[in-house]
Amino acid sequence: MSQTRFRHARPGLSRLAATALLLTLMLATACGSSSATATATTGAEASVPTATDAPADPTPTTPPTPEATPTATAAATPEPTAAPTGPVAWTVETFVSGLEIPWEMRFLPDGRIFVTERPGRVRVIENGQLRPEPVATIPDVAPVGEGGLLGMALHPDFANNHWIYFYYTYQSGGGVANKVVRYTETNNTLVDPVVILDGIPGAQIHDAGRLGFGPDGKLYITTGDAAQPELAQDTNSLAGKILRLNDDGSVPPDNPFPGSPVYSYGHRNPEGLAWEPGTNALYATEHGPSAHDEVNQIQPGANYGWPIMQGNEGPNNGYTLPVIESGTDTWAPSGATFVQGNTFPQWTGSLLFGSLRGTTLWRLDIPGGGSPPNLEAIISGDYGRLRNVVEGPDGYIYILTSNRDGRGDPASDDDRILRIVPQQ
Repeated sequence: MSQTRFRHARPGLSRLAATALLLTLMLATACGSSSATATATTGAEASVPTATDAPADPTPTTPPTPEATPTATAAATPEPTAAPTGPVAWTVETFVSGLEIPWEMRFLPDGRIFVTERPGRVRVIENGQLRPEPVATIPDVAPVGEGGLLGMALHPDFANNHWIYFYYTYQSGGGVANKVVRYTETNNTLVDPVVILDGIPGAQIHDAGRLGFGPDGKLYITTGDAAQPELAQDTNSLAGKILRLNDDGSVPPDNPFPGSPVYSYGHRNPEGLAWEPGTNALYATEHGPSAHDEVNQIQPGANYGWPIMQGNEGPNNGYTLPVIESGTDTWAPSGATFVQGNTFPQWTGSLLFGSLRGTTLWRLDIPGGGSPPNLEAIISGDYGRLRNVVEGPDGYIYILTSNRDGRGDPASDDDRILRIVPQQ
């Protein structure tokens, strides 16, 4: 609930001072001296309403706007006050339906939207409509367990080079592994595959798979521990890590481990990446072992403790602790985004992330300066498993469901892309 605080205007002269001034003026007039004047200074201060408690109901109403406190100046002209921004009422609508386990969506500069489906298809949405034929079906995708076609990222110069990157699972020997492949998009087709990185350990579970280009122009990749927890502590392994590469797959010279793509380690299954506007700080969401799910701020070379630590639990021998963890609750957090626009000012600057088992869209406010973070549920339990959340160029919030992944209870139109829009 938003709060508005006003401080009433205070007289610039006390009653006693005014009486004394009146006597002085009367005496001066009686003595024939020139008249004296005094100006009473008045002022008012109004804070802009803030919304820290966005409602969990998907169709809340806007709270009434409080009446402004009157202000005055010596010339009787009202002082201008800041317009309240207040919470914006919102509702949830279905944007696209009929998908099969969507994992990632990206907005192209020309208005198209690409969506990955875990069985190996890349779908395209044009003019708000899902085209029946996929842009591509990647032939060597192995949709095994939690694996398949997962993350996707557009090159920062996509408008010119049309490079698009995918993370997916493939058959390797008697098991599976994961790799990152770059394609060139042309006329709704994908051509010229180039392997950027392969041999990332894979398994039935904990394949991670999020991709994102950071503000530094580098490609960041999340990997799971592939059901081998000890690999997360091994900096010679690509499992249980956040990796950082140049756009051609080479290792940046300023990576924390020379010649290695490893950027941070000690991760169990990080599925969300997001950069904070203004600070460019990198945050990642991470699955715990049925509890102690985490949101971490990622530092180069840092060890996040898995499997020795779970959240804040365990012997902390210099491990980097999470910004927040779920304790004994389970979120199963996945995709994340920082809200940058002002369509919903109550969320601007906050980190949104979806949760699978928790079936909740969470908002995390990270105030900094030593203040504790604040976590609240925006949507909870209404739409099933939530795989990803993305802020669109229109300022709306897009959410991917994951109810056909074998662990959900799909509705007839699942899986879907939901959209949070201002309520009319």
